[in-house]
Amino acid sequence: MPEGYLTTHVLDTARGIPAEGIRILLYRVSGNSHRKIAEAVTNADGRTDSPILPVGKFTTGNFELIFETGLYLDAAGVPAEEPRFLDSIPIRFGISDADAHYHVPLLLSPYGYSTYRGS
Repeated sequence: MPEGYLTTHVLDTARGIPAEGIRILLYRVSGNSHRKIAEAVTNADGRTDSPILPVGKFTTGNFELIFETGLYLDAAGVPAEEPRFLDSIPIRFGISDADAHYHVPLLLSPYGYSTYRGS
C-alpha cells in the first residue's frame, strides 16, 4: 500500500501570519472531469488538522486544490470589490510518487499568490 500523503497550509504574506479559516477543496482531475475527494478548513496555524489526502487514500494522478480566500480577505479588512480579485484560487498539480510526502502551500496576499512543492 502506498505510504504517501498530501498536506497544505496558507500564509498571509501581506500580514506575516498564518491564514486561519480558509476553506480548501481537493479534486481529482481526469481530462475535463473534476471529482471532489476532500475538504478542510485551515486552523490557527494556517494548516489543516490532518493531511488533506492521508496515507491510504493517496494515489498518483492529477489534482487541484481550491483555496476559498474571499471570506478570509473580507475578515482581514481588505477593501471589498465586486468581484473580488482573488476570491477562489485553484492550484493544479500532479503526484507521481505514491510513497512521497507532497506539500502544496499557498502564500497569499490580497492581489497575488505563489506556491511551491514543499517538504
